[in-house]
Amino acid sequence: QVQLVESGGGLVQAGRSLNLSCAASGSILRIDVMGWYRQAPGKQRELVATITRGGSTDYADSVKGRFTISRDNAKNTVYLQMNSLKPEDTAAYYCNARTVVADWPYRTLDAWGQGTLVTVSS
Repeated sequence: QVQLVESGGGLVQAGRSLNLSCAASGSILRIDVMGWYRQAPGKQRELVATITRGGSTDYADSVKGRFTISRDNAKNTVYLQMNSLKPEDTAAYYCNARTVVADWPYRTLDAWGQGTLVTVSS
């Protein structure tokens, strides 16, 4: 079983920074893509950023220039550095990992964390 655990969320004033972490554990052969998604109350869950195993990144337009995604492949951990936070960034942030499990037969799973809350006050 593959598990993801997020940390780093909290309450922060607008303009400040937070760094989110997500560590994957379990029967992992390889994690191809890791990403962050967020969901505000009454809103659809949206992609924030993704990063491939090789380091290629993609960002939502709303966070470009402010957020940076990175990963440590040896630790199976993905990070999201969030700078210049705005009230509209308030949401539950979820970690995602497209994972090839280490059990035979090999198969690909989309693993999700429980989420970490980020609240940005004006």
